[in-house]
Amino acid sequence: MTDFAATRDFFDLPDGVIYLDGNSLGPLPGNAVSRANRTMTDEWGGMLIGGWNKARWMEMPIRLGDRIGRLVCAQPGSVVIGDTLSIKVYQALAAALELRPERKVVLSDSGNFPTDLYMADGLLRSLGKGHELRIVAPEEVSGAIDETIAAVMLTHVDYGTGRMHDMAGITRLTHEAGAISIWDLAHSAGAVPVDLAGCGVDMATGCTYKYLNGGPGAPAFIYVKPDLQDVVMPALSGWLGHDAPFAFDLDYRPAPGIARMRVGTPPVIQMAVLDAALDVWDEIDMEDIRARSIELSELFISLVESGTTQVSLASPRDPAERGSQVSFRFREGYAAMQALIARGVIGDFRAPDRMRFGFCPLYNTEDEVRRAAATLCEIVERGEWDRPEFLKREAVT
Repeated sequence: MTDFAATRDFFDLPDGVIYLDGNSLGPLPGNAVSRANRTMTDEWGGMLIGGWNKARWMEMPIRLGDRIGRLVCAQPGSVVIGDTLSIKVYQALAAALELRPERKVVLSDSGNFPTDLYMADGLLRSLGKGHELRIVAPEEVSGAIDETIAAVMLTHVDYGTGRMHDMAGITRLTHEAGAISIWDLAHSAGAVPVDLAGCGVDMATGCTYKYLNGGPGAPAFIYVKPDLQDVVMPALSGWLGHDAPFAFDLDYRPAPGIARMRVGTPPVIQMAVLDAALDVWDEIDMEDIRARSIELSELFISLVESGTTQVSLASPRDPAERGSQVSFRFREGYAAMQALIARGVIGDFRAPDRMRFGFCPLYNTEDEVRRAAATLCEIVERGEWDRPEFLKREAVT
């Protein structure tokens, strides 16, 4: 069993704070600052532009891709790091549509993260070929997959409720209908076991600043199934996705393999922080993470529901059907969350009324869960949220 006391010591957590928002932004790994400093002083400072070769900066996107690939059961050489999640969603969907030019429908659901839908809508409008973005309720996805669908584009774990799709089952139905499967793993990578290779997933994307603790603005990743890598054509044909980027040819020629999904210059300092953050995962079994996550989330739900009737569970009741987060609905959810934060319990709020709590076994403990649940119950039962400073909306919720 993973030693979760040891993994907690890996992070630089503020005293007196119970952090239940790692599903939005992971905390600072203790080795990240020294690694960033070394990258800036020894590599950038000491090597200058020579760092691209001497420090092997240019190799980092694929090397780090393989480190993440192990956590989502991706084949070596099938994941690459770089750019933002929005860019990677665009890349994946554009490539999928080229693979199915005779089909005009992209299927997604109303629980998908909005930016994925925004990117899809913008892409389809710019193509001007009569494509349709078809959005159904999450529970209706399987029944909506038919031979008109070009791509099924879903977020594996719902950002708002934690509801988790059946990746294997939906991917199987997608392939039976002749469509391409695209999964967003933003709330899955590092939170729940994922088997991209075993499920036969065609493409997947994800971010690294949530459960992977890569820091604010950490680069995203994209996965392409090995037998598609030399077939997909990148719509965003950036110079680092070129077969010979330093030949500076005027014509684009895609690189072999996953490298063709690179776009622009990699963010070296941010990747160095991510590299340091991934060290904690080297000896961790995702099944251990999942088991502890369920223990913590089930305890939280039980304690909250026994302590107040003012909130209602917005997440699936069955832990097998949700990821590593729990959401409760409360009529003044935003203000209640601000009151929680003021008392040292950090979660977040998602409109219209959901309070979200992420459970990260790497650093969250049972004692923290008990104290967080008790604090939440006190705040809603006593009306402690009803103060002007808690009702005022900030830009980031």
